[in-house]
Amino acid sequence: MCIFAYLNYHVPRTRREILEVLIKGLRRLEYRGYDSAGVGIDGGNSKEWETNSKSIHLIKQTGKVKALDEEIHRQQDVDLDVEFDVHLGIAHTRWATHGVPSPVNSHPQRSDKNNEFIVIHNGIITNYKDLKKFLESKGYEFESETDTETIAKLVKYIYDNRESDDITFTTLVEQVTQQLEGAFALVLKSVHYPGEAVGSRRGGPLLIGVRSDHKLSTDHIPILYLINNVICVFDIAGKDKKSCNTLPRMDEDTCLFPVDEKAVEYYFASDASAVIEHTNRVIFLEDDDIAAVRDGRLSIHRIKRTAGDHPARAIQTLQMELQQIMKGNFSSFMQKEIFEQPESVVNTMRGRVNFENNTVILGGLKDHIKEIQRCRRLIMIACGTSYHAGVATRQVLEELTELPVMVELASDFLDRNTPVFRDDVCFFISQSGETADSLLALRYCKGRGALTVGITNTVGSSISRETDCGVHINAGPEIGVASTKAYTSQFVALIMFALLMCDDRISMQPRRREIIQGLKVLPDLIKEVLSLDEEIQKLAAELYQQKSVLIMGRGYHYATCLEGALKIKEITYMHSEGILAGELKHGPLALVDKLMPVIMIIMRDHTYTKCQNALQQVVARQGRPIVICDKDDYETIKNSSRTIKVPHSVDCLQGILSVIPLQLLSFHLAVLRGFDVSLFSTRLHLTF
Repeated sequence: MCIFAYLNYHVPRTRREILEVLIKGLRRLEYRGYDSAGVGIDGGNSKEWETNSKSIHLIKQTGKVKALDEEIHRQQDVDLDVEFDVHLGIAHTRWATHGVPSPVNSHPQRSDKNNEFIVIHNGIITNYKDLKKFLESKGYEFESETDTETIAKLVKYIYDNRESDDITFTTLVEQVTQQLEGAFALVLKSVHYPGEAVGSRRGGPLLIGVRSDHKLSTDHIPILYLINNVICVFDIAGKDKKSCNTLPRMDEDTCLFPVDEKAVEYYFASDASAVIEHTNRVIFLEDDDIAAVRDGRLSIHRIKRTAGDHPARAIQTLQMELQQIMKGNFSSFMQKEIFEQPESVVNTMRGRVNFENNTVILGGLKDHIKEIQRCRRLIMIACGTSYHAGVATRQVLEELTELPVMVELASDFLDRNTPVFRDDVCFFISQSGETADSLLALRYCKGRGALTVGITNTVGSSISRETDCGVHINAGPEIGVASTKAYTSQFVALIMFALLMCDDRISMQPRRREIIQGLKVLPDLIKEVLSLDEEIQKLAAELYQQKSVLIMGRGYHYATCLEGALKIKEITYMHSEGILAGELKHGPLALVDKLMPVIMIIMRDHTYTKCQNALQQVVARQGRPIVICDKDDYETIKNSSRTIKVPHSVDCLQGILSVIPLQLLSFHLAVLRGFDVSLFSTRLHLTF
């Protein structure tokens, strides 16, 4: 699911131009996957606009954004040439979680048939059934199967039962969010508050882009708090700066606006890629922030002030460039990002690894490295592909740090209420830095006094802000839903951390030099693996009609098996399973026969002989394995009918080279099976 909204204040735009901005914003987010889309705009034609009160027009359609665009142009009662000096339009793409894909289940969801309030929402409202039951008891009728509709209905219920006619839109949304449980990011629009936008988040990302040709009133927005029914503003030091019994005068002390009432445009989005073509100035909202634009002025409110709250939200400058999110000559973002890996791993190491004197510097950990070295254990917490990056590097982390290393799936970690202590160091690995379960686990660990470290790819993300320290992997924007270059950059970042941890141990120096020199040639070796693309495409042509595939390995390559199987599952909808080769005789061998496709990873490391034994077991069951092996491993090549030969690297880095053929294989399998690789939605860390 993806959110995009556009508010133009004293920037005249025709309805056609507004819709073009909204549609383009959704198209920038198409990589996230969805099954329907919709927009909400001010209604009426030009003649009615002069004489009638404002109304809201909803246009929703199943399928791609292109289908929504076509539906917009089929609307005969929508005058595309009417001009608005002030207007808020909201747009959304949905992936069905509550209710089948259909226009009525698509967003925006509405409060009633008059569209008094409409909302776009990412996330899951876990108490929506209770809210729905309450609202139905009050006479409110529901038309969709979504959890989102309860938000719109709840806003209307509070508005209908307001004690004062001058209740603000912000106050309505504040009261609504206090009733919501679960995770969400949302933006609301109302006929009762024309030209106003209110957005909020809890567990889902939401940012606001700001565009103006004029100087802005401030470079940070102070937070407004309601304390004992008094609205307060605090300065950077946390001292009370201004208090009053009513909403403070909207000036530079309370909100953001262009000086001298100049024109301004605001963009609400769940991802920076939707706003970068319009502006690089953004504000990242934090959990329980409520952002409101009224009369062209942006203010941010919070219900209560807690320890550790920062009293302002800074306007940040995005370093992302538009060309970074364009596909170029590639057919999809996933394919582009697979082929970007020689550059992305270099960017992860740039300025951090000195290959001349074999040193590693991680500035984000500099102030905490001594504390980490004194810890009792390392706990790596993540989901999906990021979890596999932890599994892939666990062995070398244990070797170089001489500490016990746990690798945990965030959801299971929380379900077990895992014991965490003050002398633990907890790593949170996430491409987006917004993974919901990982964020909850982070807060759990902080509450127990553990030192927290973030390994993320997104500056300003929740995990990067809330951890005590961390490493930005610098892989560049990852648009493809199936993570590829982020995985290999996370892998490299964790290797660098392991090298840093043992830089003063004399006994470790030969091993450190070996790994660092392996990192030096890694980009060239990745390029060599990518040259196998045509060969792997032919292999995909042999496999794409199969129903299942098994991927086997052990040691450093067990994580590769898990990651390769995940890529095949999420991109091809084909069953695949990553199997630890040492467990072959404990059940999985029963699946092997002459019809079952088997991929085995056999490299010349400490597990080589054991993997050869597993290969013989598969052959004995009439299996015809495809073996990913070292290009100089003549014995394996000789004894195998089909091989994918990759260059040799240091054992702990070999997993980066062995995973790339599986990334390519999953991509080609998806294309041959007729799936649009750009529209898969399994990366649920941001949007559920």
